[in-house]
Amino acid sequence: MKAKRSLGQNFLVDRNYRERIVRAASPVAGETIIEIGPGQGALTGDLLKTGAQIVAVELDRELAAHLRDQFTGFDNLNLIESDALKVDYCLSIRPQSHARVIANLPYYISTPIIERLINARACITEMILMLQREVVDRLVAQPGSKDYGYFSVFTQFYCEVSRLFHVPPSAFRPSPKVYSSVVRLKVREKPAVEVSSPDYFITVAQVIFAQRRKTLLNNLKAGAARLGLEKMTNYDAIATRSGIDLRRRGETLSMTEIAKLATALGAPGSAWERRSLTGA
Repeated sequence: MKAKRSLGQNFLVDRNYRERIVRAASPVAGETIIEIGPGQGALTGDLLKTGAQIVAVELDRELAAHLRDQFTGFDNLNLIESDALKVDYCLSIRPQSHARVIANLPYYISTPIIERLINARACITEMILMLQREVVDRLVAQPGSKDYGYFSVFTQFYCEVSRLFHVPPSAFRPSPKVYSSVVRLKVREKPAVEVSSPDYFITVAQVIFAQRRKTLLNNLKAGAARLGLEKMTNYDAIATRSGIDLRRRGETLSMTEIAKLATALGAPGSAWERRSLTGA
C-alpha cells in the first residue's frame, strides 16, 4: 500500500529496528499498549504476538481497513479509526486505567501529540516514540544549548526523558530525508521540581521562551497579562526575591531557576503576596 505524503507516512520496514522497539517496550501479556499510527501493521503484528492488549489509532481509512483484514484473528486488537490529536486516550483504554504508548510520529504533528499524551498522564505511564532526530534533540536538551526551550522544559518537568537509539532513513519506505531517533518518556510520579502550581510554572516557561533572543525582563513584560502581573510591577523586586538576573535569557535557566522565578512572580498559593512585587 502506497504511503501518503499528505499524512507524513514513512513505514518502518527494517525488522531489526522493529525488534529493538519491542525489546525497549518489553510488553507483557494482558497489559495495554496504545500504538499511534500502526500504518501497514508490521510493528502491530509484533506487539500482538506478545499478548498485550493493543489499542491502535489510525487516521488513514484505507490502512485501517487493511489492518482489520490483516489481524482479523486477533482478539487483543482494538482498532480506533480517528485522528490521534482528537482521541481521548484515557477513555480509549477502558476498563483499564493505565497504558503505555508506542508510536512512529510524523514530524509535523509530533509536538502537539506529545503535549496531548503528557496531558493524559493520569492514564499514560510511559511513551516510546520514534521521532525526527531534531525533535528528540529538543526533548533531551539541557540549559544553555541551542535546542533547549519551552518544549524541553515542559517534557522534562513531567517525564524522565532518555534517547534510546537512532534510526537511519534506509529503515523506512519511502525513505525520509532525515534521521529519526527513538526516545523513552517515562511519566514522573511528581514533577521534576516542586512548585505550588504546575500550571503557573508552565505558563512562566512559555512566557520566558516566547522570544528566544529577548531577555527575561523583556519577555516577562510582554507576557505580564498572562502571568497576572500589574502594570506597575517592580521587576527589581522579582529579581531580588528569585535571585535571578533578569538580563539573562530563558535558555540559560534550569527548571529549578524557573521554579524560583515562578514563585517570585506570585504563583497561586505561593508565600509571596502580590503587593510586595508592585511599585505601589
